[in-house]
Amino acid sequence: MIAAHKLSAAIRSLRIRTVTAQWLCTLGLSAMLVMLPFAVRLNGRPHADWLQFLGRFHPLLVHLPIGMLVLLPCLELAGTTRPGLREGAGFVLHLTLAAGAITLVLGISLAYGSGVMGATVTRHMWGGIALLIELLMCVTVRPAWISGQLQRVYPALLTVSLLTLTWTAHQGGSLTHGGGYLTLYMPGALKGFFPSASAASDAAYVGSVYTRYIHPIFDAKCVACHGASKEQAGLRLDFYELLMKGGRDGAVIAPRSPDRSLLLQRVTLSPSDRHFMPAEGRAPLTADEIAALRSWILAGASPTATSIPGIATAAENADLPLQSVGDYSYLMNEIRQMQESQGAKLVAVSAKPSDGLILRTIDVASKFDDAQLARFQRFAPFIVEAELGRTAVSDECFDTLSKFTNLRALHLEGTAVTGRALAKLSSLSQLTYLNLSGTKVTSGALAPLNGMPNLRHIYLFDTPAEPASVATNSTPRSTQ
Repeated sequence: MIAAHKLSAAIRSLRIRTVTAQWLCTLGLSAMLVMLPFAVRLNGRPHADWLQFLGRFHPLLVHLPIGMLVLLPCLELAGTTRPGLREGAGFVLHLTLAAGAITLVLGISLAYGSGVMGATVTRHMWGGIALLIELLMCVTVRPAWISGQLQRVYPALLTVSLLTLTWTAHQGGSLTHGGGYLTLYMPGALKGFFPSASAASDAAYVGSVYTRYIHPIFDAKCVACHGASKEQAGLRLDFYELLMKGGRDGAVIAPRSPDRSLLLQRVTLSPSDRHFMPAEGRAPLTADEIAALRSWILAGASPTATSIPGIATAAENADLPLQSVGDYSYLMNEIRQMQESQGAKLVAVSAKPSDGLILRTIDVASKFDDAQLARFQRFAPFIVEAELGRTAVSDECFDTLSKFTNLRALHLEGTAVTGRALAKLSSLSQLTYLNLSGTKVTSGALAPLNGMPNLRHIYLFDTPAEPASVATNSTPRSTQ
């Protein structure tokens, strides 16, 4: 009897020492995690490339602990009737902790190695640290919960972990997809509970060209890496004052000097250049967006100017009444056959056939030439937009395009056209948009277009015809 009592006391003493050791280990690891951001400070400067290489596995691995943590409460609940699932839940918890630790290390490597900083980056990092500490506590408390002790502590910790996961995932989504990732399309009644859902703006510049045309370009293409969430290279583009302040490399806008403006230099580099922006595979700026930025900078990069030569105003953007192009439904079989053989696509503008078709060549741009374009002449009366940018077409394409009698928009940027046959477009009375950026078109070649009053938007960026300086344009035409 005495021996049994001593054995029982020894077992209890061993359990107490084990639990104490577990808690000491948990507290020690938690303290190390809390100190991690102070040991590895995000100072906005990039570090070793190998850290960035490892860190880029963070977005791939991060979904593994997320999925397992969401699965964990389901296994715990199902384990009330199926003991085997409860054992599986314990394994999943330990696996979640291990995967979460690796993910955290990779995330910090990515931020530290690439020099990313910002409020959202910091919140995302601290959210990951808090989540890992909560998982450590779950691992420590769970055995007592299984034995019938601390019945409310483990479920409470698990609930807090899920809430922390949601908040941390929101910060990560904001880094990847821009600020307000979850709140952007939130119903108005709910936005009142989330003040951050309504982003601040340059209120003093409402109605200016900067607010209406330039800032939306930055917001769509740049702010995800250069905003409140991220301050890549110490540069923010979400407010005018911060844009003009520049970043770690100095000023990025040189008013009236587009060629000296670092921002414009970076967005016009070759996509294969390591300094090309936007980086990380994000959508590059279009020729129209680059032309608008160039015109704005050339005019002085003013935040208050309400009109700038080279950027269309609201009155200039008024849509012309759209004319019906007729019903092409009877040609659908031929259209399908043409697409299968050519690779280029004829896409409906809307569900109404009378709204016309768009000729798209993006999938076969480098192989699409004058001969292939000629094969679409059969559908010419129904084509209202032709996207021929960066294709292999030449000046011979104008023979075919002159038959596109309902054409409203024509993209020829980055092609071999010289403009010597532009006069053949004079019969296109519906044409309002013509993009010739990146071609060899000269000022003299544009003369025949003067007789086309509806052609109000001509883009000439990076062509011999590009204006050397900004002059007031008294015509309703917008030449960029």
